[in-house]
Amino acid sequence: MLTKVFPFLLWFKDYDTGKLRTDVVAGITVAMVLIPQSMAYAQLAGLPAYYGLYAAFLPPMVAALFGSSRQLATGPVAVVSLMSAASLEPLATAGSTEFIAYSVLLALTVGVFQFLLGVLRLGLVVNLLSHPVVNGFTNAAAIIIASSQFSKLFGVYVDKAPHHYETILHVCKSALHYTHLPTLAMGVFSIAIMVVLKRVNPKIPNVLVAVAVTTVISFAFKFNHDQLVPASSINAPSVTAMIGDFNKDVAEIKALGDERAALNNKLKAVEEHATGSIPSSEQMALEYSLAQINAQINTLKASSGETREALRLIHFAASKDTGESPVFYVRGEEPAGMETDGRKWRLKVGNKPLNLDSLSMIGAGAVVGDIPKGLKMGVPALPANTTFLGAILQLLPFAVIISLLGFMEAIAIAKAMAAKTGQKLDPNQELIGQGLANIVGSFGQSYAVSGSFSRSAVNLQANAGSGISSVVTSVMVALTLLFFTPLLYHLPQAVLASVIMMAVIGLVNVKGFVHAWKAKRADGIISVLTFVCTLYFAPHLEEGIMVGVALTFIVFIYKNLRPRVALLSRSEDHTFRSSVKFGLRECDHIAVVRFDGPLIFTNASYLEDKVLEFITEKPDLRHILIESSGINDVDASGEEALAILIETVRESGRGISFSSMKEEVVAVLERTHLLETIGRENLYPNGEKALTVIYKQIHEEGACGGCPLSKYLPIEEAVSA
Repeated sequence: MLTKVFPFLLWFKDYDTGKLRTDVVAGITVAMVLIPQSMAYAQLAGLPAYYGLYAAFLPPMVAALFGSSRQLATGPVAVVSLMSAASLEPLATAGSTEFIAYSVLLALTVGVFQFLLGVLRLGLVVNLLSHPVVNGFTNAAAIIIASSQFSKLFGVYVDKAPHHYETILHVCKSALHYTHLPTLAMGVFSIAIMVVLKRVNPKIPNVLVAVAVTTVISFAFKFNHDQLVPASSINAPSVTAMIGDFNKDVAEIKALGDERAALNNKLKAVEEHATGSIPSSEQMALEYSLAQINAQINTLKASSGETREALRLIHFAASKDTGESPVFYVRGEEPAGMETDGRKWRLKVGNKPLNLDSLSMIGAGAVVGDIPKGLKMGVPALPANTTFLGAILQLLPFAVIISLLGFMEAIAIAKAMAAKTGQKLDPNQELIGQGLANIVGSFGQSYAVSGSFSRSAVNLQANAGSGISSVVTSVMVALTLLFFTPLLYHLPQAVLASVIMMAVIGLVNVKGFVHAWKAKRADGIISVLTFVCTLYFAPHLEEGIMVGVALTFIVFIYKNLRPRVALLSRSEDHTFRSSVKFGLRECDHIAVVRFDGPLIFTNASYLEDKVLEFITEKPDLRHILIESSGINDVDASGEEALAILIETVRESGRGISFSSMKEEVVAVLERTHLLETIGRENLYPNGEKALTVIYKQIHEEGACGGCPLSKYLPIEEAVSA
């Protein structure tokens, strides 16, 4: 019982210093991969890079302590990071304090949902996401994740469009207008390092080497050259006027947003006290005011977006040797004979008002920058006018999808490793471990996490024998946060982008589509449609999954509405097969009908319809044998339909009997007394016994000419598909 609550106690059975040494080395090795990866994935989640380190601190240790897998490495992963960003995009601006608060709260919600599933032993709920749906989604997600890094790779800045493909088009246009070649070179160089080292020796921490080398190069050659200057340093009246217009629009959006929040609170109060179903005049007035404000905000957002895009496309030239106060001119408009510093400067513009006393001018490549030292504990405050319960309910639909997807990824990895190590795996205990990792992690400012395939593989290759390796990994991340964050200042953003792009290559699985198509065409179509819809609806990835799940249920319901009903006949190998599919001749007097599926309310009348159809097609039919091995369940509707079928067939002067009926089905017929109507003498253990008796009864006056059944009697083979 104690090990059920504290499964990590099992680690120390037959544990010795040799195993401890191996686990410590494995933990340090995983940390070398985790630290740069976590920072990259945090940016994918719309958070500052250092929030990846917060997500890499507590979750690996907690998941290992309370999960069942000893090698599963938990922490930030690509798909969950992208899902987190996509879920929160409509609620707040990426990177803002509100967005960070929602990200942490989402992790808490995901954790609670996973923990409850594990405690209630409901791990099987992940089967709601079929393999074709997951395959289509992960392939689309890999493309979305990789392409989302193009802007960092080319060193351009664009606003996100309603659809991901529109954003990528904007990135391509900006890249054609301006690509920062050193940034692109740094990204390509880091990819080359990772690819070469992986081929030379997979055990070398190629991600860490790429990060270390490019960070040193970035520091040595001053890859980053941003500068804070006052607006007076820009010698371009048209640009300063655009900055003023932009700040005015952003300030108005903020004021209108505060007004909208206050009106929403008033509207909620009025709705709570409303007595009738017809809106009151006060409620209608508030709704009208809200509609007006929303229209004004949308207009201002469009205006500020156009101005922001125009400012980003302007290239500046700075005069040479002006010390700490350079003067910037629009390129092509600088004074004749002025010697420039040779750089293309750009103005950094976000969603917040620009500080006229401290404008950020970008003169080279982007780096990670300052990372706060120390561990950050406690849940961040929610945005104003947002209640904890209200925020949880708002995030719950996204949390459910992320919980299921994250756990599916984690359990698939854990099963793959368990197959190699022979370790016993408990999916429900793993749910508890993943849930607690997200819950506890949220109190350390972590966003939603899951099991990582790449880092788990590193853990396994390093011969980790217990979760001690994950504990060591967490300790290494903590030490980095406490002492080594200054070393990461010059890490290029393009390198983090390349780390993400290399990591998601493994998610692309074209063979999965082919495999699904070969297994079942419907599954292949579902996989492809999920893939296409996920790409189209991105960044709203949940809609692609919803389409896939809906299609899966439609196909499932259709199969239950119309199960396969086949007429059987003897084949040359003495087995019974579908006469239509294999082109076999049927007996004119005996119909052997096989029903493949449960006889329930969705298809209760279908068997009767098909049997009556066979009777219409065969006027000489005298007896119907229902081969029942495919009927594994009967409900009240099915039992009633069966009773009507028996009565209809017998009233037409024909006989009906059943073979290979399962015990649970017979039990239902006994309880409803339908078995008495059928007659036990008409219930046969298998098709061989049934046809031996039925053939003799029907053909006692002589077999029909060339009857396919007479040729093989006495029957020696069991009825089969």
